[in-house]
Amino acid sequence: MKLVSTLALAAVMTIGAATSANADNHTGDGVPGPDQDPYIWLEEARSDEALAWVTAENERTLGVLEADPRFETLKAEALAIYDSEDRIPFVSFRPDGLYNFWQDKANPKGLLRRTTIESYQTDEPVWETILDVDALAAAEGKEWVYKGSTCLPPALNKCMIALSDGGEDATIMREFDTSTKSFVEGGFELPEKSQGGIQWIDENTLLVGRDFGEGTLTDSEYPFTSRVWVRGTDIADAPEVFRGQADDVWAGASLMRDATGEIQAMTAFRGISFHESEFFVSIDSDWIPLDIPKKASPYGIVDGHMLFSTDVDWEVDGQTFPADSLIAVELEAFKKDPNGAAKTLVWAPQDRQTKQGGAITAGALYVGLLDNVVGKVLKFNFEANATGGAWTSEEVTLPDNATVGIAASSNESEQIMFTVTDFLNPTTLYYTDGSADPQPLKTSPSYFDAAGMEVEQHEATSADGTKIPYFIVKPEGMEMNGETAVLMTGYGGFQVPRLPGYLGSTGKMWLERGGAYVLGNMRGGGEFGPGWHQTAIRENKQRTWDDFIAIGDDLVAKGFTSPEHLGIQGGSQGGLLVGTAFTQRPDLFGAAIVQIPLFDMLRYHVIGRGASWIGEYGDPRIPEQRAWIEGYSPYQMIKEGVDYPTPFLWASTADDRTHPAHARKGAARLKEQGHPYYYFEDMTGGHSGGVDNEQRAKLQALQYIYLMQQLMDE
Repeated sequence: MKLVSTLALAAVMTIGAATSANADNHTGDGVPGPDQDPYIWLEEARSDEALAWVTAENERTLGVLEADPRFETLKAEALAIYDSEDRIPFVSFRPDGLYNFWQDKANPKGLLRRTTIESYQTDEPVWETILDVDALAAAEGKEWVYKGSTCLPPALNKCMIALSDGGEDATIMREFDTSTKSFVEGGFELPEKSQGGIQWIDENTLLVGRDFGEGTLTDSEYPFTSRVWVRGTDIADAPEVFRGQADDVWAGASLMRDATGEIQAMTAFRGISFHESEFFVSIDSDWIPLDIPKKASPYGIVDGHMLFSTDVDWEVDGQTFPADSLIAVELEAFKKDPNGAAKTLVWAPQDRQTKQGGAITAGALYVGLLDNVVGKVLKFNFEANATGGAWTSEEVTLPDNATVGIAASSNESEQIMFTVTDFLNPTTLYYTDGSADPQPLKTSPSYFDAAGMEVEQHEATSADGTKIPYFIVKPEGMEMNGETAVLMTGYGGFQVPRLPGYLGSTGKMWLERGGAYVLGNMRGGGEFGPGWHQTAIRENKQRTWDDFIAIGDDLVAKGFTSPEHLGIQGGSQGGLLVGTAFTQRPDLFGAAIVQIPLFDMLRYHVIGRGASWIGEYGDPRIPEQRAWIEGYSPYQMIKEGVDYPTPFLWASTADDRTHPAHARKGAARLKEQGHPYYYFEDMTGGHSGGVDNEQRAKLQALQYIYLMQQLMDE
């Protein structure tokens, strides 16, 4: 069972979302309008004019990159990896088997399928198809992309399947019965695409947070109301049970279940900023505000306790719980007095530690940790005794010096799976039924020859003196003469960590050809806990860009590479990172891949749902905050007469998260001022950058051809 949290919505919206652009002028509050910005028309995602511009740009870019004689080889290498039949089929536990979603050459849109644990433990599991998305898409004439399912505990056989047409975050939802392997005739259906989702109250009742029409979406275009929908009734008549406010980022009600699937509480939240929320619990049909910090949230129910997580120090009853700690409240006491019940520390981080994901089995809580960017997992239990009891923990026996994750867990038993990986060694899946230490179950094949390659960790000194760690993966025979082509990447936002993981296609397409790879751990990310993030947001966001630039300078100073051989790459918030880097230090880089980015930061809040990210960046409508943003917004920073590296910007028309307008406008501004650039936009794919393996392989090949041309070719 995955941890229950009313902030689950935030986890899948790590840089907000955008379905369509808003071209309001907003000149009255300082936001650039058409008089100041001639490319606002590119914010209309599917207008004829914008799509004609995209078509012309695609033809020019593909005419260069696809014409390279190496393109087809690179694409074939990537596709072979993505379509590999012996890659690990990761699963989730359900009472009727292990479920997997699988895409390959024969099933590009994918199969939802299941097997047994006994079969899964063999080299060739026998799979039973539950839903064929390719067949469904063909029958309905849609570009369906499977976006997961929400199922009714404890049997988990009645599900609401989420489908996106082309890869957007917004989905439709339909009721599906996994026991009959079919959609339920006359069942629950939400046919209008929307953000938000559902939870099952019982087999005939859903808790729904969606777009219910006028007056139900926030200014950020997310739902802020929740309704209880009973089977056989019109959702328009479903009673509203919780309402936030239109100026919230998002809001809604949620159910808190224990490991058996029994509902123990109904909570609700108002996301007053991306990183701050107010929580409530329903007591006798009244919503009682929870007296917890705005950067704290419910974490789950374990061993008869309600757990909370906090991103800031939390002082209560004379005790201070440190930021990033876990706190427990006895469940029955919480139900009677949610604010007065005694609170107990479960876990607190040591220096350079942070928790990273978790899971609940029938009898334990597992929490992933980063310890100086090295993975560990702790197992927690509450041990009752004559004086009440105490929380105990033990480290799960898994390999050291690796990135460790929790892959799947069962809430019916003690079965749990873990992933172990690093840059050069293929991912291994470990499994235990709780009776012994986890053992290797499956290992991904090797996709590149890592012989002679090595990984090192270094530190760069940022502009304010802070030490910023980074990893470099060095190809065999690399000399410290500054001539190695280096691809440097990172993220640095929203408390999201970037961790070592098997390089797969990057190893095959880049490292085997003599390139090196660098991963930076800048402030703004989550590698060292909430403090590492909070020190580089809003007025301090420039620290993230400084950290990234410092890594580039360090690579050159140490002789790993030189500016003409140093390329940078990043997507989403990472695309903003790359945009700031090549506009602030054009002398430092020879190539820049700007993927599905944020780029125009003076209008980001009026492009689709960008207002939801104000907690990370600030509000450009407020003069003081506009000053922070204007100093780095890449779109406004592009100037005539500057020798920029030739950037490659790419996006997806179907991206309703960061929206293609940012990349489009960046390319248009570069063109206007006479700078060389490449631009490519796929019509489908969404924010993930590809709906099937063919599309993903093409995107990979285009990017590595670009990097080779810019950094390796004479």
